[in-house]
Amino acid sequence: MRRFLAGGVLAMTLATTGCAVSTQQEVEMGAQYAMQINQQLPIVTDPEVNRYINVLGDSIARVADSRNLEWHFYVVNSPEVNAFAVPGGYVYINRGLIERAQNMSQVAGVLGHEIGHVTQRHSVKQMEKQQGANLGLSVGCVLMPSVCGNQAGAAAIQLGAGAVFANFSRKDETEADQVGVVYVTRAGIDPRGIPQMFQILLDERQTRPAGVEAWFATHPLEEDRIRATEATIAKIDQARLNQLTRETNNFRTFQARIRSLPAAPQQARSGR
Repeated sequence: MRRFLAGGVLAMTLATTGCAVSTQQEVEMGAQYAMQINQQLPIVTDPEVNRYINVLGDSIARVADSRNLEWHFYVVNSPEVNAFAVPGGYVYINRGLIERAQNMSQVAGVLGHEIGHVTQRHSVKQMEKQQGANLGLSVGCVLMPSVCGNQAGAAAIQLGAGAVFANFSRKDETEADQVGVVYVTRAGIDPRGIPQMFQILLDERQTRPAGVEAWFATHPLEEDRIRATEATIAKIDQARLNQLTRETNNFRTFQARIRSLPAAPQQARSGR
């Protein structure tokens, strides 16, 4: 708990002094946020699941990250569709999203998008802008509202998470989409999975809105974002696109293993 409180003090100090957040400070805060998130959310512990999501995530992050961050990827055991990232290279993707994907490139596209939020430092920039504002919002209150029932406990785990878990602007989301296209393409993965996954989520919002409520609450998504990513992808040489990987046997094995695990707890919730 002392380490968590230290993270909050660091965030508050940066906000009130107007100092820029260094990469080292970003990594330190991210590690503290991730420690608490992993205590509060139901993280899948299956070693094969964890191995695959980290291999896939690393294949994208290593061609995206110029700061030599140490990346960590986690699957949250939640039936809801969502994904989020915290500063310093910690990316979380819900089991529900993986189960709805039709191929590897779609999951890779979501990871590329979340990696983009980290590389473009969207959370950190929000934190820097909120100088003098109250950033003492508990991570637990954002991700697991039941934690806030204990006022003393909530006060003790203040981590300055207001900026870290705030909904990103449409501009930030669009930027993460665009760099996500670049990152997955560099990794040798078909970027068309990004607009395809968006379309799957939009379609489900029409048929089963409750299942994707968490995603749309934290990711502003309309048809224009699909058109924007498709326009960017259209600039890539068609022969090059046709050489990129869309699906693999390893992904199908990974997805089947996810689906074979005991049902995710219905109370599991996650959000950015």
